[in-house]
Amino acid sequence: SQGIIERDETPMEKEIARLHQADFEFSDIFYFCRKGFEAIVEDEVTQRFSSEELVSWNLLTRTNVNFHYVSLRLTVVWVIGVIVRYCFLLPLRITLATIGVTSMIVGTTMVGQLPNSRVKNYLSEVVHLTCSRILVRALSGTIRYHNKENKPQKGGICVANHTSPIDAIILTNDGCYAMVGQVHGGLMGIIQRATVKACPHVWFERSEIKDRHLVTKRLREHVADKSKLPILIFPEGTCINNTSVMMFKKGSFEIGGTIYPVAIKYDPQFGDAFWNSSKYNIVSYLLRIMTSWAIVCNVWYMPPMVREESEDAVQFANRVRSAIAHQGGLTELPWDGGLKRAKVKDTFKEEQQKNYSKMLVRNGSIG
Repeated sequence: SQGIIERDETPMEKEIARLHQADFEFSDIFYFCRKGFEAIVEDEVTQRFSSEELVSWNLLTRTNVNFHYVSLRLTVVWVIGVIVRYCFLLPLRITLATIGVTSMIVGTTMVGQLPNSRVKNYLSEVVHLTCSRILVRALSGTIRYHNKENKPQKGGICVANHTSPIDAIILTNDGCYAMVGQVHGGLMGIIQRATVKACPHVWFERSEIKDRHLVTKRLREHVADKSKLPILIFPEGTCINNTSVMMFKKGSFEIGGTIYPVAIKYDPQFGDAFWNSSKYNIVSYLLRIMTSWAIVCNVWYMPPMVREESEDAVQFANRVRSAIAHQGGLTELPWDGGLKRAKVKDTFKEEQQKNYSKMLVRNGSIG
């Protein structure tokens, strides 16, 4: 076990069956007490929503604010690092990011004026790839792409684990995708309106995204057109700190078509790519990663997967999630990433209570 405590992953039914063979005993509650203490000592869910702990300090203040006071020599090295990151790297990166965003808006707006044709599609891909690569340079991104023969194809759906908003830039640095998301205002809204003119991105209004059937319909129509770019979806629905993969929402796997799994693994030693949206706004987050040493990550393109006849959407989603977790060396957790901002649903608690009641009835403990 890599955690503070060693957990017993035995299911509740087997655990209690091992405690007794007949009637209810007071010791049965020990199982629930132990699970409760384990959750208090080391909560395996909420710790996935905070930055990953490092074995050694990487001279970034955010790792441990006390490390740079250990010795005078270390303090001097840290101060030099601050000067380099804030006085040299930050201005250069902001300049590159401004060039990349401006080029994206101007380029896609110009391409969007052209009639639909192969030339327009080609120019759109050139603009998206060029601007994405400029933005990756703005992050001092060092990315290794593995198994490129498995890259997502047109008419398919690319699904990946989600750590940061820059995941999309990391992937479009090596190929073009149709993005899916909610319509925003401000600078993001300007970018969305410009890019959708040149590329068939799928943007939803706030009222539309709550309509599950409408979302599924529009995505199916996109996938059915084999000439359109593959859709890029992050089924977790929120950012996780790149140590694990949490529950995939089943909606992405009800659309049909071929699923192209992609595993993304960042190296936190050079910079923490995780976005804790409940703690930092997007501006603070961008400032943090642009004052890091670099963004280093590996991307694995995995063989395409198709839903089997015997599987429902949930089972298929779990199979894809397991494959991504195994490839990226991530921990697989069954929990919903929505717990980042919400409490455990009452239905989940009731389900556990029902399971326990069924066990008691089956053992003849209640009658």
